Amino acid sequence: MAFEIKMPQLGLTMEEGTVAQWLKQEGDTVAKGDVLLEITTDKLTSEIESEADGVLLKIVAKEGEDVPVKGLLGYIGEAGETVGDAAPAAAPALAPAPAEVLGAAPAPAAKADGSRIRISPLARKTAAKLRVDYQNLAGSGPSGRIVQKDILAAAEAAKQQVAPVAEALAETPVPAAKSGELELMDGDEVVKLAGMRKVVAERMAKSAREIPTVTQNVKIDVTKLVAFRKQINETSGQKFSMNDFILKAVANALRANPHILVSIDGNQIIKRAHVNLGMAVALDDGLIVPVIRDADKLSLSQISATAKDLAVRARENKLAMDEYKGSTFTISNLGMFGVETFNPIINQPDAGILGVCAVQDELDMDDEGKIFKKQVMRISFTFDHRLIDGAVAAKFELAIKELLEDPMRILL
Repeated sequence: MAFEIKMPQLGLTMEEGTVAQWLKQEGDTVAKGDVLLEITTDKLTSEIESEADGVLLKIVAKEGEDVPVKGLLGYIGEAGETVGDAAPAAAPALAPAPAEVLGAAPAPAAKADGSRIRISPLARKTAAKLRVDYQNLAGSGPSGRIVQKDILAAAEAAKQQVAPVAEALAETPVPAAKSGELELMDGDEVVKLAGMRKVVAERMAKSAREIPTVTQNVKIDVTKLVAFRKQINETSGQKFSMNDFILKAVANALRANPHILVSIDGNQIIKRAHVNLGMAVALDDGLIVPVIRDADKLSLSQISATAKDLAVRARENKLAMDEYKGSTFTISNLGMFGVETFNPIINQPDAGILGVCAVQDELDMDDEGKIFKKQVMRISFTFDHRLIDGAVAAKFELAIKELLEDPMRILL
């Protein structure tokens, strides 16, 4: 009996995964432990290994398809074994390819007389990609087997026949296509909202919809901090970033203001016992928030090393599942991009998130009327007004401000 390949649950909160890429194709022989496919979730891309020996009989979930946990991905069994007719939901119809203009149909698994078509897995994959009907194609391989070069030759022959038709179609005005409610214009590209990008969209919308938020902005004089950082980097042999000092200052401020470390759960308030700092890291296709656990108990050097390690491994998709769970407060730093102020969206179930903005030069005047230059930075604290009041939030921001303006205290 064929073995069913199912979508694994890679975390307690995982509900579905997206098939990113099949590394084995129908007809391929596989052994237990071979990597069959890659799937993406809201946080990472994972390789799925075979749990059985045999032949990959059928791929049920196609690349790009979202599949719920325990949903069917495919079958492994003995060559020629019959499996169920389960298939993924039909995809939206695409614009016809040149081969379809000539009336070519998807190639069947058997000839019209019922005999089996002999074709290599690579040739079958190439035929599907190039939309080549190989039912009546003569193979040049052993015993008349169709191989990849036969498919490529057939595709090239079809292209030569289609060229005049394609030229005629190119001269015919094409009406604007529709994607949902938006009218597409020439050159637009439609990409499926899937994987990490889909989950980020859903969670941000959920947070913005459910939480009554307030954002308070505070300007901080970081002139001393900039000089202090330079001095430490020159004398200690270590290279600390501004973000390292901010992480440490926020961790200390949270320990002194534990009422910020709360979550809401129905009609209950959960008072968090740990300062677990979520650190937003931007990826090419989404956003991930690895967690620095018990940050208030770490030294500046430890926080710096941990933050750098998490950021690097997040971008390389090498984080373990428990390394991006359990935050009790989140920091989003856009200062390196020159952002002056912004309203970050709360990373549930946290009750607050701190937006860190760019360091800028600013002119000021002292008590004697002399003009001098200083360096300032703004922070934007967005909080859940169901749990945190404005005055309480302001006290927390003041604690951060005092630490950053007197950086020696950050190390205490």
